[in-house]
Amino acid sequence: MSNVQNNPSRVVLITGAAQGIGRVLAQSFCAAGHKVVLADLNLDKAQASANDCKAAGGQAMAVAVDVADEASVGAMAKRVGEEFGGVDVLINNAAIFSTLKMQPFDEIPLEVWEAVQRVNVTGPFLCTRALLPGMKERGFGRIIHVSSGAVTLGRPNYLHYTTSKAAVIGMTRSMARELGPFGITVNAVLPGSVSTEVERETVTPETKQRIVQLQCIPRGQTPEDLVGVMHFLASDGSAFMTGQSLTVDGGATHL
Repeated sequence: MSNVQNNPSRVVLITGAAQGIGRVLAQSFCAAGHKVVLADLNLDKAQASANDCKAAGGQAMAVAVDVADEASVGAMAKRVGEEFGGVDVLINNAAIFSTLKMQPFDEIPLEVWEAVQRVNVTGPFLCTRALLPGMKERGFGRIIHVSSGAVTLGRPNYLHYTTSKAAVIGMTRSMARELGPFGITVNAVLPGSVSTEVERETVTPETKQRIVQLQCIPRGQTPEDLVGVMHFLASDGSAFMTGQSLTVDGGATHL
């Protein structure tokens, strides 16, 4: 089977790449010989992560973007096109999550609900749309949406987040139907509860332990646990796989 190390060098754009899952993915794709674009609202952190990639011998650039803003996304696509000639692999990772307060859905302020949908749903829509012309022209593209195991788990007190990530799965399926004829695949990855350097104030150690107890593999999940599946979906080895949702949560849920 083909793997990412044996595939041609691609241009990989990762949103939300300044920290957490996105940062680890960026480093892994750089290490595999790909050109990586680290796109994030926090340009300073994204640049620091890009510098780490370069220091390790990789090719990387940082670009500021607000995925919920059409003009900002357009400017990002233009700059990446000028620098790297377009994007082959898009990983829609940016999302509002860690800063969210766990609370019953009837207590979620409307403005918070709308902000989550704007970033988590409209963001992938805008980024994909902006980078699509180049993929169509080249007859190749890999779009990977980051959904969440919270959807299949039906996790309570995160209705705004869970709803947004369920929408991403629907987006994945419909986009796959529309883009298959152009040589573009669209898949989703559903991580479980991933521990990163970003703290979540409303998640207690007891909550984390309960999640681990749900899993078949009894340990906490790290961003590194997602590297393999992301590289596979970005590779030629997944060329005949599209419209799928892959859950990587240590077996907490089964479909």
